[in-house]
Amino acid sequence: MSFNNSSDCEGQLGTSAFSIDRVAVRVPPFIPADPELWFAMVEENFTTAGVTTDSTKFSYITGALEPRYALEIRDIIVNKPASNAYETIKAELIKRLSTSQEQKTRRLLEMEEIGDRKPSQFFRHLKGLAGSTVPDSMLRTLWFARMPSHMQAILAAHRDITLEKLAELADSIIDLTDSRPRIAETASSPGDLLTAQLQQLTVTLQ
Repeated sequence: MSFNNSSDCEGQLGTSAFSIDRVAVRVPPFIPADPELWFAMVEENFTTAGVTTDSTKFSYITGALEPRYALEIRDIIVNKPASNAYETIKAELIKRLSTSQEQKTRRLLEMEEIGDRKPSQFFRHLKGLAGSTVPDSMLRTLWFARMPSHMQAILAAHRDITLEKLAELADSIIDLTDSRPRIAETASSPGDLLTAQLQQLTVTLQ
């Protein structure tokens, strides 16, 4: 009888030890501006808590979303995939919210004006606002549209260089324009003036 009691006790101790070792999953507040980061944080908690079941992960995600974000993936929640449910909801939430955030950021960037900034300063300003949600091709288009028309004609011939280099070229064009009176003193004709300007621009870019 004593032996059986001892076995029962050991079983209870084993169960208690197992319960103590388990860690509750703490899902952080959702980050709509960076859902990819949020999923990385959640997955770290899954690993710590030993959560490996696809269905359990799916349930944690759906339970953590505010209604307005759950509506973004309503079709997936209502019609839960038979397999890979977690990976599906993860991929779709990142894709759909990233697209939405990109549109919001683009509208914000379209309102920005160059003002008294140099082209390179304006580029860095736009890039800072855009973060990682706006592709470089879109950022290039928005930046280019804010350049003066006379400068666009020159920059259009250099679309094969990076936007960083293009912004530096735009700075050089402005510097060249500012120095035009000095160049004109040594130029005997409009043709000579243009040649002198191009030569100075070439030296500036080297």
